[in-house]
This record gives sequence, structure tokens and C-alpha cells, in this order.
Amino acid sequence: MSVLSRIREDVAAARAHDPAARGAVEVFFVYSGLHAVWWHRVSHTLWRRGLRFLPRALSQLARFFTGIEIHPGATIGRRLFIDHGMGVVIGETAVVGDDVLIYHGVTLGGTGHSRGKRHPTIGDRVIIGAGAQLLGDIELGHDSAVGSNAVVVHSAEPWTTLTGIPARGRPRRGAPRAEQPDMADFYVI
Repeated sequence: MSVLSRIREDVAAARAHDPAARGAVEVFFVYSGLHAVWWHRVSHTLWRRGLRFLPRALSQLARFFTGIEIHPGATIGRRLFIDHGMGVVIGETAVVGDDVLIYHGVTLGGTGHSRGKRHPTIGDRVIIGAGAQLLGDIELGHDSAVGSNAVVVHSAEPWTTLTGIPARGRPRRGAPRAEQPDMADFYVI
């Protein structure tokens, strides 16, 4: 997929997620969430080629201009939209699926000082509410939703809504019957 096609796809995704978006030109020029993702793509490409300082410097420059910090080692899927992105932090080993919507103040962070995979893996079509904290090497299934200010420290099945501190899961409204998880599989802290 060409760079121009990816940019068009990102702008279309932003317009689809944000009812306040007035047009493609406005989205292209003023949506900091898109700019942070675009900067990340450049720094991630350099990171994968074995460079370390330049990608980190670019990510910090992007953070300065957008208020969004995405580590160049993070893997980001297509059509990620970060709405009102100030304060979003995405850690080095985080994996974010396609068509994910993240609101401001979200952290996809690690716990401890161990090496290796230490940040969350987010499935496709997940919505993460403002101020939510997803911590550690956990996995959120496709089509899940995380409520604002939730603190998620355990993995969740697809079509799960997570709320609270610590977050507890329940089947998400609108889940297809065949995909609704059995509540016996959920554990509560």
C-alpha cells in the first residue's frame, strides 16, 4: 500500500470516528492523533532497520508537537485513531490491532523492569476510553471496550467491556451470540 493510500485511509478513519470532523483538509492538518501515528510510522521503520537513537529522537519530537508518546518499537495496526490524544503513552512492546480508537490520557504501559514483552496487546476494533491504564503483558480480544479511567491488569476475551479499578469484564452489548464469552471463564480480582 502506498504512503498516499495509507494517509487517505487514516483521514477517512478519523472522519468516521469523529462526528466533529468537518472535512478531510481539516483532519489532515489539525488532528494531532494522526500526526503522531504518521511520525510513528517513520520512526518504527527506522527502528526495525536496527537504528535506535534517531527513531527515539523522532518519537520525542513527535511527543513535543502532539502530546502523544509512541515508542518506535511499538507495533501499530492500520487505521488507529487517537482522539484528543494529549497524554497518550504507548510502550515499546505494545501491539495495537486495526481500527482501534484511543481517547486522551490512555497508557499502554509495562510493569516491572523485565526485558521482553511487557506491554499490552490490543485486538482489532477495540475502543479505549479516556484515562484508561492497560498495564503489563496482557491481551484484549477483538471488539472489546475499556471504560474511562479503568485500570486493566488482566487479559480479556473478545467482545468484553472492562470497567473499574481494577477492571472487571462483562460481555459487551451488541456481541454476536456465538461470540459472547461464557462468564464462567472470567476471573475477578
